[in-house]
Amino acid sequence: MVSSRKIRINTNKKILRVVLMLSYVLISSVVIFLLSSLYSFFNIGAERADILHLEVRKIDQYLPKITWKEDGNEGREMYEQTLNNIENDYLDAWYIKQMAYRNNSTEGVDDYFTENARKNLFNFIEYNKKENIRVESTTLEHNPDILFFSEDGQLIVLEDKNVIQYKKVLKNNKTLMELTEKSDYKMVLLAEDGFWRVRHLVKENTVEFDKTLNTPSFDVSTIKGINYYPQATPWKMFGDSFNIEIIDNDFKIIKEANLNTIRIFVPYEEFGKAKIIEEKLVKLKSVLDTAEQNGLKVIVTLFDFYGNYDTVDWTLNHRHAEIIVNRFKNHKALFAWDIKNEPNLDFKSRGKERVTAWLEHLLIAVKKMDPNHAVTIGWSNTESATILKDKVDFISFHYYGDYKNFESAYDKLKEEAPNIGIVLGEFGTSSYSGLWKPIRNSKKKQATYHKEMQKILTLKNIPFLSWTLYDFDKIPREVVGRLPWRTQPQKKFGFIDKKGNKKPSFEHISK
Repeated sequence: MVSSRKIRINTNKKILRVVLMLSYVLISSVVIFLLSSLYSFFNIGAERADILHLEVRKIDQYLPKITWKEDGNEGREMYEQTLNNIENDYLDAWYIKQMAYRNNSTEGVDDYFTENARKNLFNFIEYNKKENIRVESTTLEHNPDILFFSEDGQLIVLEDKNVIQYKKVLKNNKTLMELTEKSDYKMVLLAEDGFWRVRHLVKENTVEFDKTLNTPSFDVSTIKGINYYPQATPWKMFGDSFNIEIIDNDFKIIKEANLNTIRIFVPYEEFGKAKIIEEKLVKLKSVLDTAEQNGLKVIVTLFDFYGNYDTVDWTLNHRHAEIIVNRFKNHKALFAWDIKNEPNLDFKSRGKERVTAWLEHLLIAVKKMDPNHAVTIGWSNTESATILKDKVDFISFHYYGDYKNFESAYDKLKEEAPNIGIVLGEFGTSSYSGLWKPIRNSKKKQATYHKEMQKILTLKNIPFLSWTLYDFDKIPREVVGRLPWRTQPQKKFGFIDKKGNKKPSFEHISK
């Protein structure tokens, strides 16, 4: 009789053999799969995106305005899908060229330029490397026209007129030259390896881009307003907790307080950057509709929480603004566009030249899209407020200093910009009294501040938008950081406290 111990040993051996065999089969299968994949890769060829070190994703990086001339072409008939492929490869070529000059790198150039076309490009990059020169540039508008498409589908002659291009040339990281130009281009494209490469390029008729803006006169003298966020969702007005009934009730409070204008903010990333989220546009329309129903005008501040300003982003910024401005430029509640809130606060981290160039181009773009509404910039102080004063339709500045010094600060600004309307776009003071500021502020002092400010505003006939209707429970760290001595006072700038009670300052919310 076989003992139970021997049976167990034999069973364990069988199990072990099965496990070893299965492991061998599994490992062999994985090795065969990897070898076959590697074989396929080398024999079929990798995808273009895998080959290209600098992948081109225009939806994320490069979206200049492109308008094709549709008057036919000589040679082969052009189909829509073919035209789409040409457009993609053509713009990719522009983007790769700009990145090559920016980084003094030849990566990706082979995929978009033929051997003949690469020579001059490589020579230019080599020279710039030796001289420590680099070029930051982007194109903003293209107007291509296909003149000839060969019968074999392998060659295209293309003309691109009035290409608007911004350039900044730097040597040793210092700006040598900055300009915006308008040029015409003639190109020959060849179909190679399944996509279109630039074979030949000629640049013609280059002139400096005219930045002169024909600015109509806008009357801002009647503005009596307030910067608005709902109490429960400051800086998240268009988020998941969006409630138009709450906003409608707030607008009634604002109107009954003898105010006529609100200023609101459109966060760049939250709205989808270049690919605007339709749901956000619907919410923005609802706010504008509700403002109109309550007899309020609206200043829409664009690009909130945006802070890059790099030329790489410019085309995306233009598409973002284009969608919003074109959607709402005919809305009856719209009073003005504010390009950016307090951009001068980014001068130190991003560079004054870069920020100012970005602002100027966005001003031009928005005014071109909507010539019938005023465009401004919400500067954080009087010192920066005269920047681009000849480009904006009215100056908007913010003031959070002592009311006793306000009149002299305003008079100095008015002296520097005598021929343009000036709006006090933000002002206020906190009623916070607590651990971080135990003596300085109180509801009574806040009321005194607004009473004295309104005296000056009335005397000088200064249009204004105060900060803000409500006290808030939370302040996002993106606004003032995390330091409690900054966040706690920021919560109590409102005319109405967190319980919905009007503070003494409410009596002086308007003139």
